[in-house]
Amino acid sequence: MSKGLFRSGMIVSCMTMISRILGLVRDAVVANLLGASAAADVFLFANRIPNFLRRLFAEGAFAQAFVPVLSEIKEQEGDDKVRLFVAQAAGTLSTILLLVTIFGVVASPVIAALFGTGWFIDWWQGGPNAEKFELASSLLKFTFPYLFFVSLVALSGAVMNVYNRFAVAAFTPVLLNISIITCAIFLHDKFSVGAYALAVGVFVGGIVQLLFQLPFLYRAKMLARPRWAWQDENVKKVRKLMLPALFGVSISQINLLLDTMIASLLMTGSIAWLYYSDRLIEFPLGLFGIGIATVILPALSKLHSSKKLSDFQQTLDWGVRFVIFLGIPAMVGLMIISPLIITVLFDHGAFKEDSVDHVKAVSLGVVAYSVGLVSFMLIKVLAPGFYSRQDTKTPVRIGIITLVLNMVFNIMLAPFIGYLGLALATSMSASCNAFLLYRQLKKENVYQFSSMSLRFTIKCFVASIVMGCVTWYVSSYYYWASWAFVQQVILLIALVALAGVSYFTMLFLMGVRLNTIKSVAITESN
Repeated sequence: MSKGLFRSGMIVSCMTMISRILGLVRDAVVANLLGASAAADVFLFANRIPNFLRRLFAEGAFAQAFVPVLSEIKEQEGDDKVRLFVAQAAGTLSTILLLVTIFGVVASPVIAALFGTGWFIDWWQGGPNAEKFELASSLLKFTFPYLFFVSLVALSGAVMNVYNRFAVAAFTPVLLNISIITCAIFLHDKFSVGAYALAVGVFVGGIVQLLFQLPFLYRAKMLARPRWAWQDENVKKVRKLMLPALFGVSISQINLLLDTMIASLLMTGSIAWLYYSDRLIEFPLGLFGIGIATVILPALSKLHSSKKLSDFQQTLDWGVRFVIFLGIPAMVGLMIISPLIITVLFDHGAFKEDSVDHVKAVSLGVVAYSVGLVSFMLIKVLAPGFYSRQDTKTPVRIGIITLVLNMVFNIMLAPFIGYLGLALATSMSASCNAFLLYRQLKKENVYQFSSMSLRFTIKCFVASIVMGCVTWYVSSYYYWASWAFVQQVILLIALVALAGVSYFTMLFLMGVRLNTIKSVAITESN
């Protein structure tokens, strides 16, 4: 089982890596065109709202409710029933999404006022940020429809994942990045404000992603005419599971949106700094955490349906070990070399021309988010331990507690250290979320962290510390800030290679054999 999961996880990770790399290229284009200006703040704000809803409803609540039910139908009733269920789910979801999208476009000023409170107050009082509110209202009309298309993309991807065709869904986000980059380059001069070109790219990207997946659904014989089926038993089951799931695994997205609301009250640049910091954290999170989470949910759902409780626990333990194996070094590495990464990716054009030291501001944000990186990853693995058993009530209870804690941390930290307080509060609340999820799984005798995994974690931590010291020593030896771009890129590649070699060498010296990461039982030589 775990070897198959490892192979599928690597497929998803490779496709995700392509997407994340293009995502960083996209962000570099945005930084080059808009820097950390008011227009950048507004575009990132307008883009974050539909993306928040996408992760909350599509990839969050809907996926976590849809996949276990779909897996159960596939195991017990066969493909014909699956095809009917997919048609019913698609018809019901698309109808609701269409209504929500129309509302979002028409009520964009209300949404902008709700989530951009500081800008709305300035607009109401004739303050300096009045134009931000007006621009946000306009951009939302382009970005909000993305929710409709990408939610259907998520449904299609979930179907493909249940049938172990992970590459298609994992590759699809690449098309969004290509669309935004293309529109940014070719349409930037067509608008008085360059942010409009980026918003158009988001809209086009949603359409392209959906069109890309339809042929694969057809080939899998899962493309059927959508039909409204609100009262169907299986659709009702998804609805029942979906409602509490809204506050489950997607709680980190709610926290990020709350951060955006508070950041709109802070100095110009705060939203952009948080965004660019979050984007760097999203790279390892998407590459490793989401890659494993994508394949582990269908596997756990199948094991639960087959009542293989021992395999269920071992699969969860394998997922936790895999996250620790890659998450801890990623956390340490980002803390050490984030200034160089930010300089290479973003410190050009409008981003560099501003008098503010954006590189330092973003790198500090990366450090604050990095504190919670392993916790972000663990949530992606532990939450399916509930959803695969069709238990969505427990994560909602934990999610509400975490949400309250995040706001408490925000209030405690933001007045003193500004946007850094928001980033650190998100990391702290994510750590609380991961701990509470684990504690509940242990209490229900579903999963307990094994002694073997504890030993493995200690070795990964020691190896990461050594890696961090070596990388810091080498990077601090060079004064790369004034170097040419090509020289900075070469140094960055060299540091990443050095970090990898030092980490894996230390693990080897401590007895960990990396080829055994594929197996449920990690053997160690002593």
